[in-house]
Amino acid sequence: MIEGMETPDTLNRQVQKMFSDIAPRYDLLNRLLSCGQDQYWRKRAVARLSPQAGERFLDVATGTADVALEIIRKVPQDAVHVVGMDFSEKMLELAQQKIDSQGKADSIQLESGSAESLPFEDNSFDGTTTAFGVRNFSDVGQSLREMYRVLKPGGRCVILEFSLPQNAIFNALYRFYFEVLLPRVGRLISKHPSAYTYLPKTVASFPVRKEFSSLMQQSGFMNVVYKELTFGIVILYTGMKQI
Repeated sequence: MIEGMETPDTLNRQVQKMFSDIAPRYDLLNRLLSCGQDQYWRKRAVARLSPQAGERFLDVATGTADVALEIIRKVPQDAVHVVGMDFSEKMLELAQQKIDSQGKADSIQLESGSAESLPFEDNSFDGTTTAFGVRNFSDVGQSLREMYRVLKPGGRCVILEFSLPQNAIFNALYRFYFEVLLPRVGRLISKHPSAYTYLPKTVASFPVRKEFSSLMQQSGFMNVVYKELTFGIVILYTGMKQI
């Protein structure tokens, strides 16, 4: 948690401002700090989602719409519809520019909103996705319940989130990069004093693997499984809504 944060509302406002501040360099930093692996992680998530023609998806915390665009690319002739939602208006502005530049405006709709109170009816989507956003939600359990609510029976949920490797040697090496080098590079490029210090702090304190899988199950999801990617730096979680 960022220093001085005491309530969920305060958390939302400060995290929202932080992401808005770093938005112009967000994509550059993602590629640079992950050595391009972020694109691979998103492709794996969308492959697990397995979008089919005629389906409708919700990408929560869409950022600059990378996952939304990957979903569209996965199905021939743009035969799916994606709603990308984020609480940062600046991120949504950049997402719209990217969507327009790729000629996908007919397939992707952007909405402003909070994961804790999704502005959609029950049983509205065939699938929901969240890439590296759930860790920033002020109420993770409520957000998971909301994603479950808006899914159609049989709908699937795919979540990507950072973790720390379990191997002791790789964990030590990665933590040096993640906690020492990454904040310095992120601060230099983003010009933000705390954004990339906030990232490793939240990753270290966030429930992962079996703990997060349990949270998904408590929110109603069935057949919850997780898979480690890139030596456990990232975890891919999946679950489905009961038919």
